[in-house]
Amino acid sequence: MIALPPRAAAQDVVFKSDVKVVIINVTVTTRDGQPLDKLSKDDFVLLEDSKPQQIRSLDFQRLGTDPLPAIGPTFALRQKPAAPRPVTAAQRDELKEQYQNRRLMVMMFDLSSMQPAEQFRAVEAAQKFISTQLSASDVVSVMTFSTSLKTVLDFTADRELLLATIKSIRVGEASEQAGLAETGVDAEDQSGAFVADDTEFNIFNTDRKLAALEDAARKLSPYPQKKALVYFSSGVEKTGVDNQSQLRSTVAAAVRANVSFYPIDARGLSASAPGGDASQAGASGTSLASGRGQRQRSDSFNNQQETLYSLAADTGGKALLDGNDLTVGLREVQKSIDSYYILSYVSLNTADDGRYRKVQVKLAPGQAALRAKLDYRQGYFAASTFKTMTGSDKETQLQQALSSETSSTELPLAVEIDYFRLSKTKYFVPVTVRISGAALAFRNKGSKAATELDFIAQFKDSKGRVSSVVRDTIPLKLDQATAGEVARKQIQYDTGFTLTPGKYVLRFIARENGEGKTGTFETSVIIPELAAETSLRLSSVVLSNQRQPVKEQLAGATNKKKLVQENPLISADGQKLVPNVTRAFRSGQTLFAYLELYDPTAPENALGPAGMVGVSASLSLLQENRKMAESAPARAFRIGTRGENTVPLRLQLPLKDLKPGTYVCQVNVIDELGKKFAFPRTSLMIVADPASAIASQP
Repeated sequence: MIALPPRAAAQDVVFKSDVKVVIINVTVTTRDGQPLDKLSKDDFVLLEDSKPQQIRSLDFQRLGTDPLPAIGPTFALRQKPAAPRPVTAAQRDELKEQYQNRRLMVMMFDLSSMQPAEQFRAVEAAQKFISTQLSASDVVSVMTFSTSLKTVLDFTADRELLLATIKSIRVGEASEQAGLAETGVDAEDQSGAFVADDTEFNIFNTDRKLAALEDAARKLSPYPQKKALVYFSSGVEKTGVDNQSQLRSTVAAAVRANVSFYPIDARGLSASAPGGDASQAGASGTSLASGRGQRQRSDSFNNQQETLYSLAADTGGKALLDGNDLTVGLREVQKSIDSYYILSYVSLNTADDGRYRKVQVKLAPGQAALRAKLDYRQGYFAASTFKTMTGSDKETQLQQALSSETSSTELPLAVEIDYFRLSKTKYFVPVTVRISGAALAFRNKGSKAATELDFIAQFKDSKGRVSSVVRDTIPLKLDQATAGEVARKQIQYDTGFTLTPGKYVLRFIARENGEGKTGTFETSVIIPELAAETSLRLSSVVLSNQRQPVKEQLAGATNKKKLVQENPLISADGQKLVPNVTRAFRSGQTLFAYLELYDPTAPENALGPAGMVGVSASLSLLQENRKMAESAPARAFRIGTRGENTVPLRLQLPLKDLKPGTYVCQVNVIDELGKKFAFPRTSLMIVADPASAIASQP
């Protein structure tokens, strides 16, 4: 169903789809590692999918590494930092000539992931490198990322301008977001996990960082030379539900754009104290004494660095981790991008089929005596055109996207996966997907605006076998006002699966059929076997700020009837609790929570649907280990009518008196007869209500 939310390697290949030109960077070295610089295009043989191609042009990029004379700390800003010029296809040859024999480096400062001290170290290292290590071959661009990606300075060799631009970065900017990256569930939380997506529903999502790197790679694609993007950050944390597709999409965009990532961990070499340092709250419960809290911190740190390593390794760059001299990473860029050839050719395969094409470059037989080593990226993905596809081709595209190892993130997706027990061995797994409305292409049909969405999703078990599949096509036909509102916000689609306990991989594909944009989401999912639990047996916790009649949703999926019957979020009167995938709430709203308790303790001889129990639950919001708000307790004395030995728990908490900020949402569940309790936790954000902000202005 769809619901309208409340307001609220070192050498790469670049494919130029507009003129069907493929550019390949090739490093040719002798046996002792020295570059060969006097070859012509006739000295190379180039094959694409084993078919000979005619090399259109060849240029040699001669790069040096000798540093320029050091400059002092005093300098003047001779001109304002320049934003990049728009680059058209006709200007690419000019760029190629303009940056001939130049090493293109981008310094990207991810301010949203670094604390002020780390930002200072990154800025200081960049200034030191530019002052003492920049060579005559180097040109540098400066980018920053806080809430959005900004190109602060285009490529330049002017060291004084570079130093002034980097010095102008405000240390401390966006540092309050650094702690928001840790969005996995609490170590003691067995309630499931949540992720966010775009803008408001991207507050917690570390996919934003990967998407920013992808955007940066696209901005650099017009430059035919190799580019090195130095990414200053404090790691990229994995979210509670990892969108592995975004990582693959970022890497694929970098490969196409001829960009290599060189991540630098601005934390340097650090040690983790058993209880954590003063920058974060101490461990709660027994996690400190048992070591679980320390293991969680260690796993989080390793996950952050693992993502940085993957970005570097998959794009031909190098990650600098656990080093206190951050300039070492910048010097590695100079060493890794040595003199190389730029080869270009027009592919004889003109099909826009999106398929992978293997490229092979070797020296002509006449140069075999050189016994040279060639290093280059060995393939690329061709472009594809959605409008030229037939109906069967479009369906094939969806099926291929489901089984493909590549991913697309043109259509931003955020996904929440929950689980509710139906019986001892069967669980209902609702999947809620939020899609950015700005990515939808509506077409006018009289007084209506229309588009269509295709969805296909599947769960695979631990042995790679398909366990369940959903395929839906949702037509959207809205009045102009509603379509305009959707374009400014998001839409939400939900479906459901019936699964047995175990480990799964969910792959979800969405496509809008206006421009053919697709989005991929892939993640690992564990459906627990609650029967084996000795503690309280709880379902996922679903957070919401909206109840909506099922009949008022924008459209209905085709596999509805059974889903409505099994979905515990739909009440008997047809009201649906709409999951807040983003975990972003406004200060004037009410926070709703729903979860289920299974197999509570009951007095002897009182089992069955009418069995007596003693269960209480409440909802708390914590900030820096202080309780900021708590709901009235809800009590249950009987087994509910839904499911076997199931107690449904519905909680709500008004947010009107809470200040905007980050909170820990804790659900307190107590089985009084069994003397057991559980406190599942997750994070959420309260943002200011725009109406209240306007009203408060003088």
